Amino acid sequence: MNEKNLTQAYEIAKEQYAGLGVDTEAAMKRLERIPVSLHCWQGDDVGGFEKPGAQLEGGGIQATGNYPGKARTIAELRADFEKALSMIPGRHRMALHASYLENGGKYIERDAVEPRHFQGWIDWAKANHLGLDFNSTFFSHPKAADGFTLSHADPGIRNFWIEHGIACRKIGAEMGRQLGSAAVTNVWIPDGYKDIPIDRTGPRERLIESLDRMFAEPIDLAIHLDAVEAKLFGIGAESYTTGSAEFYLGYAVSRQKLLTLDAGHYHPTEVISEKISSVLLFCPGLLLHVSRPVRWDSDHVVLLDDELQAIARELVRSGKLEDKIHIGLDYFDASINRVAAWVIGARNMVKALLIAMLEPTGSLRDAESKSDFTRRLVMLEEVKTLPWAAVWDYYCARKGVPVGPEWFQQIRDYEAKVLSKRAGAAAA
Repeated sequence: MNEKNLTQAYEIAKEQYAGLGVDTEAAMKRLERIPVSLHCWQGDDVGGFEKPGAQLEGGGIQATGNYPGKARTIAELRADFEKALSMIPGRHRMALHASYLENGGKYIERDAVEPRHFQGWIDWAKANHLGLDFNSTFFSHPKAADGFTLSHADPGIRNFWIEHGIACRKIGAEMGRQLGSAAVTNVWIPDGYKDIPIDRTGPRERLIESLDRMFAEPIDLAIHLDAVEAKLFGIGAESYTTGSAEFYLGYAVSRQKLLTLDAGHYHPTEVISEKISSVLLFCPGLLLHVSRPVRWDSDHVVLLDDELQAIARELVRSGKLEDKIHIGLDYFDASINRVAAWVIGARNMVKALLIAMLEPTGSLRDAESKSDFTRRLVMLEEVKTLPWAAVWDYYCARKGVPVGPEWFQQIRDYEAKVLSKRAGAAAA
């Protein structure tokens, strides 16, 4: 679409939305202030860089597929991420795992990681005007081989992972301090049993003790926030998960930590859009891991589907989007172009937020408050056909990123010039 047609389409859409009391300019200005934290692990299939040619090992996580062009070095991962960002409107963040450290080729044990091992990431983020978030890595390690970490019966193994968690909080705090934007450090553990356990309480008591020790040192909330993430089940932990939804909801409320809601970590009939309003009443904030489960927590690329739009509507309607909610993506598809996977998911997340911001929420609330449920339903259905896509295209053009499917040709060009050169080649 040429610039003239783009502008004409937008002006028509602007007028239609104004008729419902919606200011499209205000919506776009608000949208550009909302960052999405894109996950580093989409770019290399959750391998990390602790060892040369590192691959994911256990922990109930599996990236499937072997699409050519996977990032093999930190430099390649950063280049791929920068390419993805050039096609996503707005200013965003990157979420790192502890296993993505720069160790100079010398293996650093998990309980000994330090901020200096991520200084290169901090410098890169600063140069690219990015915020950083962090994740402790409680999987793919010999001390997690039997499926337990912070709730392990062996105090020596528990202590090792507690020290890892403490180290990660220090790294996240340093990221937040240097970048001037609070880093959210997320805790997820794979702990659980493949078959039905006898003692369900003991591991959870140990987990409480471990988490309390990890979080014992207070950190300035202006530079760092702690989040805890529940899990329904995982590969090898199909019958019992120590850190269940009920466990972490109780822990987050009682300790006033951020609760992480991952779209794939609940029963198939549950959706996190239904949980957002309740959790915000009791927790100081939320971290979202927006994913797309297909029959189980399979972490497919985010689509602009009903649940994504429901999540975005709840975030916008809450009135707490800017100060209490942190949006992150979490999926890893190795069956398609990995850079395209970043772009598809992130653009869809931003699209969903825009659609939600273009909703005439005030009018809908007024109808609901007057028990005029007919008007409410009529408006909800009519809103679905409003020309939000014209506003989205205009927003992309304004932010200097490709409009419509134009971005896909850039992906193809990048694949031909960069990614294809990696296929079958050993990492430098």
